[in-house]
Amino acid sequence: MPPAEVDHPSAVTGALLAGLLAGYGIAIPVGAVATYLVALTARTSLRTGLAAALGVATADGVYALVAVLGGAAIAGVIAPVAEPLRLVSAAILVVLAIRGAVLALRSHRAPAARPVTPLAPGRAYVSLLGITLVNPTTVVYFTALVVGDRAGDAVSVLEQVVFVVAASVASASWQALLAGGGALLGRVLTGPRGRLVTALVSSAVITALAVRLVLS
Repeated sequence: MPPAEVDHPSAVTGALLAGLLAGYGIAIPVGAVATYLVALTARTSLRTGLAAALGVATADGVYALVAVLGGAAIAGVIAPVAEPLRLVSAAILVVLAIRGAVLALRSHRAPAARPVTPLAPGRAYVSLLGITLVNPTTVVYFTALVVGDRAGDAVSVLEQVVFVVAASVASASWQALLAGGGALLGRVLTGPRGRLVTALVSSAVITALAVRLVLS
């Protein structure tokens, strides 16, 4: 289905909010990558930590872009089954949310410590970009969200760009917060309680997005 030719302010605003929610939904849980990011910043410098944070955000942005482009390409094909697809997509999001919460609860009493190897900013960016890109949950999450939300609808290029940029900015802002906090945030967010709380918050956000798909 071709992109819409007219960009209504409400549609663009909706894409902006959806992108921000999607970005924070995938970025908020403090798992192995975020723990490494905080520890790396504490052991090196804020510059290195911010470079690593941008690597994570870049990977999230790439997957958001892939999901948006893929969703637009197959929109015409899936239009006849748009409603069932929304339900399937919502179910996938709920499964991801439950999985995240269950894993957080299981590891609550046994947090894993990972060694930190000092890196220069450039190597930190590339390393965190690669680590995040190999995470299949990210692409499954964005694809389920984007395809389910836009199934059977015409989406303008501007809306697609706004969604991807908003998701990237949301991810970057959270990762930068982790990096900026350094050792202080490391003690709070990467401890057993912090990891549990952030994972449950993320699961709640993803579940809310799933409900939105069903009710839209």
